[in-house]
Amino acid sequence: MSALAGVAASASAAPTAEFAVDPAQLQALGVATQKLTAPSTAVGAPSPARVVLPPELDTVVSAPVDGVVTQVLVSAQDAVRPGQPLLRLTSPALGEMQLRLMEAGTRLQLARQTLDRERRLFDEGIIPERRVQEAQAAQRSAEAGQRQAEAALRLAGVGDATIKRVVAGGPLDDALTVPARAAGWVTALEVRPGQRVREADVLARLANPREVWLEAQLPVGSAVAAGQPVAVVGRDVSAVAQALGPLVGEGQTQTLRARVTRGASLLRPGEVVQVNVSRTAGSGWALPQAAVVHHEGQAYVFVRGARGFVATPVQLLGGAAGVAQVTGDLKAGQEVAVRAVVALKSAWLGHGGGE
Repeated sequence: MSALAGVAASASAAPTAEFAVDPAQLQALGVATQKLTAPSTAVGAPSPARVVLPPELDTVVSAPVDGVVTQVLVSAQDAVRPGQPLLRLTSPALGEMQLRLMEAGTRLQLARQTLDRERRLFDEGIIPERRVQEAQAAQRSAEAGQRQAEAALRLAGVGDATIKRVVAGGPLDDALTVPARAAGWVTALEVRPGQRVREADVLARLANPREVWLEAQLPVGSAVAAGQPVAVVGRDVSAVAQALGPLVGEGQTQTLRARVTRGASLLRPGEVVQVNVSRTAGSGWALPQAAVVHHEGQAYVFVRGARGFVATPVQLLGGAAGVAQVTGDLKAGQEVAVRAVVALKSAWLGHGGGE
């Protein structure tokens, strides 16, 4: 009788997690064990991740008015500072906006003069107070019109110095410089010199490197919680897991979003990298993958007991390079079978419940 047959024959028919194996049978089967020392940081196979920016840091530069692009002053991937010119537009609409501001300024000046005159006449008893009140209302309306015209030009990117010059009746501009509103780098240029654009058309896209995120694709069922470390393979970059998305993609993966805490300058938005998702110390036990067996959808390891081995259910947390990370009812000092585990599984099933 073989050693394996002897183990199975010595087992009773009652289903049980524990089955007996004597030392001679262990030697004949070639069973080897590994003592559990302490839980370790989990390991996992690298997963693909895309470098992304939070929505509030991905800036779109749009055309403030209808016009024609006359000059592009930056290139893709250029770093820019706040207020730096990006491109220039010529626009008839810009002239019309300045003309409206000039007219609003003239109306306000006349309204102020009228109010001063009406007040003098009222003080002399020549006109009723109603005339003063009407003049005050006209001045407030003119002030509102000028503020509106100024706001329209500011929204178009016109500076305060130009606005003051126009209000004072100075020369009008037919060209407009579109500046960067925040620091970052140019990720895309959507126009070329000579191209006609409409108001709100996209001219360029800027990325602010102040904060970078990773969107990693992990297998469905991955045990990941907020705060777990995430490392980028081959880069001195660290991140912290934020949330695991609830939706499952076509590749049976879930999206993990992680915030980069170190090395953001080494990454570029849109870049695809490989990441390892770690777990804090104490979250699992590192064992050879050969130590884990499966039966009816459940993972097990065989723990050395007083009479033989105990089939102990575990949960897989991940694995890479022949190492599996598991969690379950395991304790430091226990011995787990790591070789000839298939033979132990056959003995266990023959004893406890069949395949």
